[in-house]
Amino acid sequence: MKKLLLSVLFIFGCASLGASGGGGGPAPDQPMPDFTFKPMQGRGSSIRLASLKGKVVLLDLWASWCPPCREELPLLDDLAQRLRGEGIEIIAVSVDEDRAAADEFLRQRPRWHLTLVHDPSVAEALNPPTMPSSYVIDVRGRLHQVNAGYEPGDIHRLETRLRQLASRR
Repeated sequence: MKKLLLSVLFIFGCASLGASGGGGGPAPDQPMPDFTFKPMQGRGSSIRLASLKGKVVLLDLWASWCPPCREELPLLDDLAQRLRGEGIEIIAVSVDEDRAAADEFLRQRPRWHLTLVHDPSVAEALNPPTMPSSYVIDVRGRLHQVNAGYEPGDIHRLETRLRQLASRR
């Protein structure tokens, strides 16, 4: 099932839609599922999404086989570095079936500032509308919006939205 979902995302969804919307995951203002992640690069212990209530979270689903994902991820990393200390957490979830492919892509950058995790089951649970897809989660742990795909300018819009939500804390 997972391989079929990822194949469909690759064929039809690994495009730059850049629109807000959702797949079959949670609807806006609904609680996000409580995922537990283990960081890929061995930094720190497991992270429960529910434990991040009180922070604004950007949960980005990406894969090494997705060209827009490969373009977006370093920009999200730069964003994570800029937003450090503002109550905003960026978690990038690799949904690659082959963990080694994700690791190989990540080695192209010497240091990452965002939290990198690997969990293909997240794509099945959230049913993203395309790849990449970013889920903006408010301080209550509820979905605020989904940014489907990646287009130039998306990072600026995401940064503005994240800062607005964080300022409401």
